[in-house]
Amino acid sequence: MNLFNHPHALDLTRRHFFASAGLSVGSMALASLAGAAEVAPTPRKGADTATGAGAALPHTHFPTKCKNVIYFHMVGGPSQMDLYDYKPKMQEYYDKDLPESIRKGQRLTTMTSGQARFPIAPSRYRFKQKGQCGMWMNDELLPYTAKMADDLVFVRSMHTEAINHEPAITHMQTGNMVTGRPCLGAWASYGLGSLNQNLPTFVVMVAKPTNQDQVQAISARLWQSGYLPGEHAAVSFRAANDPILFINNPPGVTADVRRTTLDGLSKLNELNHGLLNDPETKTRIAQYEMAYRMQSSVPELADLSKESEKVLGLYGPEVKKQGSFAHTALTARRLVERGVRFVQVYHNNWDHHGNLAGRMKDQCADVDQPCWGLVQDLKRLGLFDNTLIIWGGEFGRTIYSQGGITKDKEGKTNYGRDHHPRCFTMWMAGGGTKGGTIYGETDDFSYNIVKDPVHVRDLHATILRLLGLDCDKFSYRFQGLDQKLIGVEKAHVIKELIA
Repeated sequence: MNLFNHPHALDLTRRHFFASAGLSVGSMALASLAGAAEVAPTPRKGADTATGAGAALPHTHFPTKCKNVIYFHMVGGPSQMDLYDYKPKMQEYYDKDLPESIRKGQRLTTMTSGQARFPIAPSRYRFKQKGQCGMWMNDELLPYTAKMADDLVFVRSMHTEAINHEPAITHMQTGNMVTGRPCLGAWASYGLGSLNQNLPTFVVMVAKPTNQDQVQAISARLWQSGYLPGEHAAVSFRAANDPILFINNPPGVTADVRRTTLDGLSKLNELNHGLLNDPETKTRIAQYEMAYRMQSSVPELADLSKESEKVLGLYGPEVKKQGSFAHTALTARRLVERGVRFVQVYHNNWDHHGNLAGRMKDQCADVDQPCWGLVQDLKRLGLFDNTLIIWGGEFGRTIYSQGGITKDKEGKTNYGRDHHPRCFTMWMAGGGTKGGTIYGETDDFSYNIVKDPVHVRDLHATILRLLGLDCDKFSYRFQGLDQKLIGVEKAHVIKELIA
């Protein structure tokens, strides 16, 4: 379409024309730097070609191990030595200062850097070896998780450079501590496309913890698409009332009226796209159409009445409470069952600077049975092998107590733990992982890694491999660079975790 045949062109002033022309030159220069994703190379023998609708890649780089991902992020940083990193030797160091030979001058947060002492607080919880793999686990607070030890792969040697929440969570979700990058779910949506037509490719939910002592702020930019096209950002499902705002038509507006309105909007947006060629206009058209289809698919998704009491019982007593972790876990299963590619769930209040003993019990009770129930439910439906489950936080906690060691009402040890980026534990299950694997090792203080370190980018590279993607080749041209989830440094796929 010729811009100057447009009726509004007659309203342009000379000053407006030159201002617009100047911006257009800049836009053309920027466009020359930007581009689409790298076209996938000729597939290796046996590579999966079944990418979904709207995928940027015509096929995957490797045979696909999983098709869907459910990622549980424990916001705040779970204490690894109280859950999965058993350190019995610390009983000998009770209330003694952390040796400088262990700390090695490593960075501390301002919350403990001014402490006169760094008293070691051994975990107060019972650990047992579980499953054929013999993983030491806290079966006092996580009895259900302990029962499925042989279904999980444990990475006890995770590490990151970020020591504060916002950059650490951003790093874990997007591969960079600086905001504005696409998150892992957006990358999966962009590269692999959709497996359904009536629900989003990428959904995020925030589960409400039972304990509300220290809830962290969670920013929506964690699940945005960054420099990728806008349709790859997550659709947020709310924890109360209708999962999505305005999912129902206003009073007096019928489905036919809604359809006619959207058709008219689509024509206007197509005209606008013809004038400006803005790719976000196409995103807007697609999102309007998705919203229309979700008016029928989301109410059915949210209705748990057709789930049997036996299935509901897998997830525990809170499953019918909207917004609970149990309800969210079941919803995640229903989403992947219907073809949603990536489900991101945030569970808050794992930032245990104090009163860990008073809060950890509630946190574990929220997630323990629902995670176990999800695994059993996916197995029941034949979805476990195709669905990757990820569980973990943004960093770990210190073996020393923040603010000293106290006693609770029962006379038992109570303590708080500060942020610790040097080592922490995460687990994965299903989706092509090798259940029962224990990878990585830390020292007796759970302070330094002594075997098989795994950086955040290594975890991302491994997740991409399970999805059939090569972390070195999967990129998007932006500002003259082939941008990647793993950044510019070398990442290592942890092949020992892959079945």
